[in-house]
Amino acid sequence: MSKPARIVFLNGVGSVGKSSIAKALQTLTTETFLLVAMDSFLEMLPLPMQDHPDTFLYETLEEDGHPSVEIKTGPVGERVMKGMRHAIAALAAQGNNLIVDEVMMASDWSEYARLLEGFDVVKVGVFAPLDVIEARERQRGDRLIGTSRRQYDRLHRGMRYDLEVDTSRATALECARAIQERFRL
Repeated sequence: MSKPARIVFLNGVGSVGKSSIAKALQTLTTETFLLVAMDSFLEMLPLPMQDHPDTFLYETLEEDGHPSVEIKTGPVGERVMKGMRHAIAALAAQGNNLIVDEVMMASDWSEYARLLEGFDVVKVGVFAPLDVIEARERQRGDRLIGTSRRQYDRLHRGMRYDLEVDTSRATALECARAIQERFRL
């Protein structure tokens, strides 16, 4: 019998560096790991549905004098996210090792835990100070300014990680190496 698929979750706010770590990690692993990015699922939506009450509605608020983007998920958005979680489980069930680039709250983990029971799953929290993340968010030019601020204090609350990395103190490659070495990937 073949060994179960290995799944590495990279969880952190937007612009913290998860995608860069994931791509670097793919170059280091001894086995093949597919990259499953939440953004890829969001990009499947038609353009008119990118900021829509049925999918994901982005509302810019003010928090401590700064923009803070609250994301409200509608019924189609819920189906997209549920479909992503089930797609990840389906890929793993076929023996595919995965690196999952996710923005996940503790409440989102319960469905993953149920779907991925029996697989070798590790959760990595990806962190950096808010000012560093906001600077990256502005530099990227493809993010709503304030998204990371809204997620920053909320995202990791209640989450337990097998490893935490700080992208302000280490490069994406160094973070990937720490993950690869820690979990013998």
